Amino acid sequence: MDLNNITAAILADYSLGRTIDTTASAARPTMAAAEELLEKLRILLFPGFYREDDDGSLESYVSLLVAEIHFRLEAILLPLLPRESEKSPQICLKFLQDIPRIRDLLQQDLQAFLSGDPAATTESEIIAAYPGYDAITVHRLANALHRLGTPVLPRMLAEIAHSRTGIDIHPGAEIGAAFFIDHGTGVVIGETTTIGKHVKIYQGVTLGALSTRGGQSLKGKKRHPTIEDGVTIYASASILGGNTVIGAGATIGGNAFVTCSVPSGATVTGSRIDL
Repeated sequence: MDLNNITAAILADYSLGRTIDTTASAARPTMAAAEELLEKLRILLFPGFYREDDDGSLESYVSLLVAEIHFRLEAILLPLLPRESEKSPQICLKFLQDIPRIRDLLQQDLQAFLSGDPAATTESEIIAAYPGYDAITVHRLANALHRLGTPVLPRMLAEIAHSRTGIDIHPGAEIGAAFFIDHGTGVVIGETTTIGKHVKIYQGVTLGALSTRGGQSLKGKKRHPTIEDGVTIYASASILGGNTVIGAGATIGGNAFVTCSVPSGATVTGSRIDL
C-alpha cells in the first residue's frame, strides 16, 4: 500500500460521523488558546507581578487588557455554544464582573498560605513560586466559569493547572475562602466536593468518590465529600463518598482512609477516631 492509498483510507475513516471525525479547524478551542487566555487573566489578577508594560497609565492598560480578555474568551466560547445561543456575550461580561470577588478570595488564600507555612517568607514569594497557590488561583477562575455554565473551558484551565502543579481540582468543586494546599503534589479534589473556610490540606490528599462504576447515571449526584470549616487533612489521606462529612475543626491524619462522616473536632488516625 502506497501513501496515496493510506491517505484515502484515512479520509474515508473521517466520514464515519463520530465525534473524532470533526474536521472543521475551528470546531474546538485549543489548549494553547486557553493557556494564552489564562496568562492574560493572571495579569488582571496580579498586575504588579505579571504586567508586561509599566510605561503607560494603569487605567489605559487595564482597559485594553479587559477588552483583550473579552475578545479571547468570546473566541473560545463561540465554537462551543449552539449557533443560536446568546449566552457567549453574557458569560464573558458576567465572568469579568466577577474578577473583584475572585481577587478578594485570592487575597484570603494568600494570607492562609503565609500564616500556615513557616517556610514562606513573603506573600510575593507565594504568588511567584508556590504550586498550591497557583492551582487555587486557576481554580477560582475555572470555578467562576463553571458556575456560569461555560462548556469545556473550565476543565481545560483545570488541566493546565494540573499539568503545571500536579494538583487536580475539578472546576465544579466549591472551595471556601482562606484555602491552603501545602506542597500539593498528587492532590485530587473531585467535582462535587464542598470545602468550607480555613481548610488546610497536604500533598497526596484525595477527596474522591467511593465508586464511579455507575458512569453517566451518577452525573449531577453528590459523589464527593463535604469538608467543613477549619479542617486539616494530612498527607496521603483519602476521604471518599458523597455522604461523607468531615465536621468543623476535625483533623484527618496522614494515610487515613475515611468513608464515613467524622464529628466536629475529632481526630482520625488510620481507622481510629479520637473524640
